[in-house]
Amino acid sequence: MEKIILASQSPRRKQLLEWAEIPFDIVVPDTDESYPAGLPVDEVAVHIARNKALAVQEMVAPGSIVLAADTIVVLNKRIIGKPKSREEAISILSDLSGDRHAVITGVVIRQYDKESFFADTTDVNFHELTREQIEFYVDSYKPFDKAGAYAIQEWIGVVGIKSVSGDFYNVMGLPVSRVVRQLAKFQP
Repeated sequence: MEKIILASQSPRRKQLLEWAEIPFDIVVPDTDESYPAGLPVDEVAVHIARNKALAVQEMVAPGSIVLAADTIVVLNKRIIGKPKSREEAISILSDLSGDRHAVITGVVIRQYDKESFFADTTDVNFHELTREQIEFYVDSYKPFDKAGAYAIQEWIGVVGIKSVSGDFYNVMGLPVSRVVRQLAKFQP
């Protein structure tokens, strides 16, 4: 497969592409991750990913294949971002405890004016978590760079998740098998 440009500094996306043996370089865009008020929730992640892809496309050689992604967590139609503090992380995980939420990853792949995009949704159900479990996780794993204040591949995913419906890797930040199929359309 031809080398691509990953428009992300996420160590999880990097790891997933390495596991899929996709050659890539990383170029991190400086983009605003805001979105227009009233944008349907299922379009937010693609909107942000597109902005990342367009910003990186201007920074790299013409003809480069750029892959950008953004992951959001949605609980009861409310987008939950990355926590800014220990208290906010505890509050977010308390809200997720014993409930079902959606993890939506928007993916945009661009080369010249050609674009492929999609959003992949995975439903995640948490067991009821105790305050002690939540505090242990937040204090031990510091999930401040993660939408929804957790990473499924860490301790909280192992002990706290009741079920996952959809692509597990989507929850980590990239629905890799779907990305591989889309990237094939950009290969010579």
